Amino acid sequence: MFFKAENYRHSAFVEGLRDAAPQAPGVAAWGLMIGVAMINSGMSVMESIAMTLLVYAGSSQLAAIPLIAAGAPAWIILATGFCVNLRFMVFSLHLRPYLMHLPRFERVIHGYLTADLSYVLFTRRFLKPSSDSAEQQIQTAFLAGNTFIIWVSWMVASLFGIYLSNFIPSTWGLGFAGTLCLVGIFCSLASTKMRFFAAGVAALTAIAAYQLPLKLNIVLAIGVAVILSMSLERFRKHPQGNKT
Repeated sequence: MFFKAENYRHSAFVEGLRDAAPQAPGVAAWGLMIGVAMINSGMSVMESIAMTLLVYAGSSQLAAIPLIAAGAPAWIILATGFCVNLRFMVFSLHLRPYLMHLPRFERVIHGYLTADLSYVLFTRRFLKPSSDSAEQQIQTAFLAGNTFIIWVSWMVASLFGIYLSNFIPSTWGLGFAGTLCLVGIFCSLASTKMRFFAAGVAALTAIAAYQLPLKLNIVLAIGVAVILSMSLERFRKHPQGNKT
């Protein structure tokens, strides 16, 4: 993090940390999955570490990994990553007025560190850029705190995933990484008691009906979770609905 020291001492930096902290477990789960997937695709440890540190783009990495495993030409891999990350051009154009007062090097570092969640949380907190120097400092410090916790969560989890892959049987392949991917989705979305309830019901139903053919236990689990969750939600909204 090559930012000015005053950014770290500013109260807005802590505010940015706190704002992004609830998203950190989901980011870490995705990072862990990417770390495992890179090794399982046949990449070396050094290649995986280099990709983690330099690319820092989960969706782009996830799109490139199968191509690397299949031995696709480099230009196809680069073109795929470019297309997947085109949204960051939009993010950059939107953030440009917020950061133009900074030196170019700092803007480049912000561009590297800003991820999807960081962009969403920052623009939700600051609807418009400011020309006031004090407000600009607040915005910069907030973005630094926001991106810091997301970056650390991703890097630590990705590097741990690379290390963890040495203890995972090679026969598990990318299927194990897919399971971790679903864990990442769960960590990102399970933010309410109702969502935890639905996930728990689905998991128990899928396990109980595991012997069903054609993976129908998954279909049954989804159906049971949806029906029970909708029924519970309706009961909570109208607890006296049957009384006259």
